[in-house]
Amino acid sequence: QLQLVESGGALVQTGGSLRLSCEASGFTLPLDYYTIGWFRQAPGKEREGVSCTGHRGGSTNYADSVKGRFTVSRVNAKNTVYLQMNSLKPEDTAIYYCATKYYSGNHCPSDGMNSWGKGTLVTVSS
Repeated sequence: QLQLVESGGALVQTGGSLRLSCEASGFTLPLDYYTIGWFRQAPGKEREGVSCTGHRGGSTNYADSVKGRFTVSRVNAKNTVYLQMNSLKPEDTAIYYCATKYYSGNHCPSDGMNSWGKGTLVTVSS
């Protein structure tokens, strides 16, 4: 059974940093064959894409709102993807989700990802 588990969410002050993890299990192919997306949903708002990392060593695209502050890395041997978040702002407060889509390049459709984690809460205090 495909499973994604996010962790690392916490309460942090403005300007602080967090690293979120997304650990995959139950995949028949190495995680590298999958496009990985990070999404977030703030209270009362729609889910939005944060980043999209292409399969097989593909590049990562970032939302304008996080560009230069967030960085995605992938450790294929651990089947884990990380989202390093620096210079956090109160508007980054949200539940963060990782999701996968098989061999999808840099395309991470919010309504078309195949597997989703349950999310981890990030709260940035002002």
